Amino acid sequence: MRAPLSWIKDFVEIPTHITAEQISDGLIRVGFEVEEIIHQGADLTGPLKFAKVLSIQELPEHKKPIRYVGLDCGEGETRFVICGATNFAVGDLVVAALPGAILPGNFAISARETYGKTSNGMICSARELGISDEHSGIMVFSDADAQIGDDAINGLQINDVIFDVAVNPDRGYALSIRGIAREVAGSLGLTFTDPVEALRSLKFEETGKGVSAAIEDRSTASVFYLRTLSNFDSKATTPLWMKRRIEKMGMRSISLVVDVTNYVMLELGQPLHAFDKAKIKGGLTIKRAGKSSKFVTLDGQERILSPEDLMVCDDEQPLALAGTMGGLSSEITETTTEIALEAVNFCPVCIAKNSRRHKLSSEASRRLERNVDPSLPEFASARFVQLLTAHSSATHVATLVAGEPVYAPVVTIDPTYISKILGFEVSNSEVAQILRLIGCDVDEKSWTVDPPSWRADLLGIADFTEEVARMIGYDKIPSILPPRPKHATLTPTQKRRRAVATMLANRGFAEVQTFPFTNKSTIDAMGFVAERASTYAIANPMSEEFPLMRVHLVPGLIEVAARNISRGAKDFAIFEMGSIFRSSQKLVTAISPSLDKRPDQKVIDEIFASVPSQAYHVAGLLVGKIENENWQGKARSYTWQDAIEYAQEILALCNLDWSIKRSDFAPWHPGRCAELIVDGKAVAHAGELHPRVIAKYGLPERSVAFAVGLSALPDSELVRPTVVGTMPAALQDVALIVDENISAADLEAALRAGAGDLLESITLFDRYDKIGDGKISLAFTLVFRAQDRTLTGEEVSAMREAATNQAAKSCGAIVRTA
Repeated sequence: MRAPLSWIKDFVEIPTHITAEQISDGLIRVGFEVEEIIHQGADLTGPLKFAKVLSIQELPEHKKPIRYVGLDCGEGETRFVICGATNFAVGDLVVAALPGAILPGNFAISARETYGKTSNGMICSARELGISDEHSGIMVFSDADAQIGDDAINGLQINDVIFDVAVNPDRGYALSIRGIAREVAGSLGLTFTDPVEALRSLKFEETGKGVSAAIEDRSTASVFYLRTLSNFDSKATTPLWMKRRIEKMGMRSISLVVDVTNYVMLELGQPLHAFDKAKIKGGLTIKRAGKSSKFVTLDGQERILSPEDLMVCDDEQPLALAGTMGGLSSEITETTTEIALEAVNFCPVCIAKNSRRHKLSSEASRRLERNVDPSLPEFASARFVQLLTAHSSATHVATLVAGEPVYAPVVTIDPTYISKILGFEVSNSEVAQILRLIGCDVDEKSWTVDPPSWRADLLGIADFTEEVARMIGYDKIPSILPPRPKHATLTPTQKRRRAVATMLANRGFAEVQTFPFTNKSTIDAMGFVAERASTYAIANPMSEEFPLMRVHLVPGLIEVAARNISRGAKDFAIFEMGSIFRSSQKLVTAISPSLDKRPDQKVIDEIFASVPSQAYHVAGLLVGKIENENWQGKARSYTWQDAIEYAQEILALCNLDWSIKRSDFAPWHPGRCAELIVDGKAVAHAGELHPRVIAKYGLPERSVAFAVGLSALPDSELVRPTVVGTMPAALQDVALIVDENISAADLEAALRAGAGDLLESITLFDRYDKIGDGKISLAFTLVFRAQDRTLTGEEVSAMREAATNQAAKSCGAIVRTA
């Protein structure tokens, strides 16, 4: 909403030293967003005069209308100018910019030759003066508006500051000069004069019978003021000062009656609507449309009414879409002599539905759907009568009222609660002072607060707390961080599971979820025996085909793979995370404690103890090729090394140390299965699936799988920091010949033990098994680094020799020389 400073000053005593920027800062401080400060007239200098048109000479030899106009600018002689506008005639009053004037856009006016004539100035439109976007023609005035030769800059009140303020939906009262002025006064500690106070004593003489007013459903409107006026002269014009204020607010002047309704709405915030009384049959009633029918609004659009539309109707037909737009059939015209003025406090929801149902947002609906002061229909309608009778021949006939205003209830508050919520001390006296500043009546003994009539949103202590914070200034509230996080967070176990799932997905695995059910034939096919085959039967299985709880994740993945292969899939990697169920304890009858009170701790412990443990695993299955054949090389299928590598990556992600040994664990291939051990406990298995399993389910040869018991992993730090060395590293390669039954892991451990603390890493890069005599060659790269110095050749050689000596002692290794 736009708000001219000159109008705000009618209600607020603003000292001259307070700048527009300070006013803007004050509005922002109390919760309003000032989108723009418009300094109207700042780029306009005179001379700019009101001038009377004395003569008009048409110049027809040009393609467009050109006129040579004689003007009386109060200089004692006629001034001639060239003008292309045609909306004025001899005798009209216009605005002329004389040579030396500078218009917006740095457009300097001077005498110049054009169209074969000397143009000694310029007749101006509103857009050329920067006071409006209207450019339909030259501004034309009546003799009552100004005198010939008067300064047009002062007469048009051009020099002004206009604030463009964004008003939140809960602050509908601020869609008026009255509301904005109150906020300016409150934010800057200035004196505010409420314009309504001057209207309370306004009385009008009853001179006849007026149009009756009625509200059919009191839930749609609380109070309806209907004032009737007669003897109106439709030739009466809007005074210039009123036109200019309406234009500064972003609206345009239409006619005196419409301009007065708009002026009062902009001043006080109460929308009004004027009907031509001669077109009203009987009285006016606010009611629902009741049936679907056609209705033409003031904009000339034919609309289909919904039965739920709220309307203002006479005894025969609807005359206005309530609170939104009037009807064409009852509009004020040039023949209107009698007027019925409607001022109603409508239900905001009803007006919002009207507006949205017809996609028709008007200045009236924008205000009424945001709540309007219920006392305003009386005072705004009185202000209309005051202004119309002062500027025309209209006289008041009668005022009829239906209903009565409904105000927000009185609220009892605890002022100490406000300090508790804001987080800093606000004294009771300061709370009372602020609440009175926004218009509340406060009883400091009982702390009952009567909200002002224009603040229907003040219903509870939270609303008053917000007002106190707003008026103190949000920037004055200290920023204090809470002592600890108040939000929920993931447990370390949840974080570990998410990290593992994310890592596998990033490696190209697709996550699947299978039912946790199996059967005896699947358990037997996998080769599970003893406790690994022991599980629980389901009392009411979903399918008799799967009556048991699963004992491992890999069988489910194999069934998923077989199903996808039958549908054309060839090369893929899948994984699943979930619980497995093994018969680790005897089940007892379910414990069902009474629900009328909390069970004691003993019963709770028994309930938890009766539930068997459910190990949480992650398993993966790799089928087909990892790389297809192309110009860069041959195809490569997944191998048991890939499965082991993924299992190791999971343990590395969990920041654990592990060792590896051979295993013949089902359902893996004996001799092609690795067991990963952490703290002496087997936690994972990986390798090539047993040929029997592959054949039964039709999987590609040498398909591989891994399974890691996540719940079996010990707790570890989520992040294991590493040191970035600043000194150069020393690399040493060593090839060792050992018996073929010596594992690479054992040999690596021996090298680590002998290399000492300066060994940074060790990597196996070659295995050669063509030596014969049961011997193999394993080659490692050893990286040495000191954090404080560059290692010498002698130091590196000594550490390499110590490592190989330990390998010889522990594993019988011999350094390979060729």
